[in-house]
Amino acid sequence: MRAITLASADSLPVSTDFPDPDPHSGHETLELVGAGLHQVVRALATGAHYGSSHEYPLVPGVDAVARTGGGHLVYAAGTRSPWGTMAQRLAPSITLDLPTDADPLAVAAGMNPGMSGWIPLTVHRDERGALGTVLVLGATGMAGSMAAQAALTLGAQRVIGAGRDAGSLESLREAGVETADLADPRALEQTLAAGVPDLVLDYVWGPVAEAAFAALGRGGSGQGAADISYVQIGSLAGAEASVPASLLRSRRLRLSGSGLGSFSTERLHAELPRLLAHIADGTLPVPYTVYPFGSIEEAWAHTGRSRAVVVPD
Repeated sequence: MRAITLASADSLPVSTDFPDPDPHSGHETLELVGAGLHQVVRALATGAHYGSSHEYPLVPGVDAVARTGGGHLVYAAGTRSPWGTMAQRLAPSITLDLPTDADPLAVAAGMNPGMSGWIPLTVHRDERGALGTVLVLGATGMAGSMAAQAALTLGAQRVIGAGRDAGSLESLREAGVETADLADPRALEQTLAAGVPDLVLDYVWGPVAEAAFAALGRGGSGQGAADISYVQIGSLAGAEASVPASLLRSRRLRLSGSGLGSFSTERLHAELPRLLAHIADGTLPVPYTVYPFGSIEEAWAHTGRSRAVVVPD
């Protein structure tokens, strides 16, 4: 079959022949419709992710939309290394039927980045009974933007999206999200002066997280009654951040992460259909750019506010 492959961690992906995948017991082999080229796909493929197999050659890709032998479209995930989802044929262990009116490429583009915020949002809502104020750091990226809009969909009282892209911030405001421009050093502090969030979703970490910690700590113990759940999801601004001791003493703050291994398989299986439904009906918009297999190098270098989706030639 034709597939996208990497020969090593530092090689560029190419479109080439690769053996057909070994199907999981009780599951059929599917035909690829489109696979999202997510941040985690690049990290896993290049050995930069904690879940990397370091097995080469490999086919990248963690999820996709595919077609069954009966012609049905499904969301597919759970392939077995070295086979990812960027191949003409894939053998997933997880499949979900797509609603008939769903845009299959929007589903391929949106499920992975959407789930990164959806799970901590729903977990927090279940723990607290409702979503209060949600702060999304890195809200101008695709995953952060989806998280901010998912918070609104899930009934948050107040949603604050912090980022640097002016156009994306304007789009968030039009959707009902309060915004803070991180290009202004005081914007986050001024925004949080009206009340600290009870949930922070951090897609950037590094210096942005440190600025958020400083803003959350302003006012000392006078606002200390607030319980803050701070969830670290991405690290686009840096892999490390210092947490000030004064913040931990003046706030009831819980610092945790959201990623592979941080939630149960049961939780994932419960939330996937709910997220899929919101992407399918357009509640959570997903911009994407399509690249055929033959343009994989261009897709691999894709940046911007849309998600690259790889499709067979």
